[in-house]
Amino acid sequence: MTLIDTLNRDWQTQGLRFAEGPGGLAIAELTHEGASATVALHGAHVLSYVPAGAKPVLWLSKEAIFKDGKAIRGGIPVCWPWFADHPNEPNYPAHGVARKRSWKVVSTDFASLTLELQANEATREHFPHDFVLRLQATLGDALAIQLSVHNPGQNPFTYTGALHTYFAVSHIDQAHLEGLDGRPYIDSIDGKTRKTQAGPIRFQEEVDRIYLETTDTCLVSDNGWDRTIRIAKEGSHSTVVWNPWIAKAQRMADFGDQEYQEMLCVETTNAADDAIAVPPGETHKLALTLSLA
Repeated sequence: MTLIDTLNRDWQTQGLRFAEGPGGLAIAELTHEGASATVALHGAHVLSYVPAGAKPVLWLSKEAIFKDGKAIRGGIPVCWPWFADHPNEPNYPAHGVARKRSWKVVSTDFASLTLELQANEATREHFPHDFVLRLQATLGDALAIQLSVHNPGQNPFTYTGALHTYFAVSHIDQAHLEGLDGRPYIDSIDGKTRKTQAGPIRFQEEVDRIYLETTDTCLVSDNGWDRTIRIAKEGSHSTVVWNPWIAKAQRMADFGDQEYQEMLCVETTNAADDAIAVPPGETHKLALTLSLA
């Protein structure tokens, strides 16, 4: 019996089945009233979300690598327990230890899946704490994602992280982002200087910013596809906005040279000043809900 057969025997339910995905990775296929979403067990990585009768909401690179030990470019990677580069160890993997590991299924329900990753010998090489991560994906009128971080140990730990969401757009010239007007941000392109957003965010060059002091719902407005994507969140006081633009896109092996025109990232984060301390026995929840406005 194959892994897919075993998963379907043990966990298949209405609105959810398992299949072989890109690169032979095991994926869960969620369906609900014409809408669909797929989640890879590798990294608990949401690969797609397509509302009923609509174009895909999430962007996935045509150059993405689907292989054990590799991060997938696009969709919704789980960045944890640090965001971006490790603050003290430059040789540690970017965006933490969670997105390149296999998670296990712990529960399913109607069009809903929960995956889990626990601390082990390999994770302790980079993050010397006990932890239990659970990612729940639920498909209904919207796609709801919740990342729960539990500390089962006897000592507190602090982490940063993200639901690093890549959105598909008709063309970057036709899209802009609303919801962060007046918010302070760290401009990673300009020496990490602190600035204040004025008006909507438009993309005419590389953008890499950590917006602070914000629990705001954001809106990706796309004139080319005549649609607005609504991004609501909980458990987060920071939002990262990113587009690599021309030069950086060309430097990334898993990113097409022209693909910067098809996407933008609006990331639900606990980043920079928004680091999370988790006492023993406690749990922090980071949640994201995507829908068409």
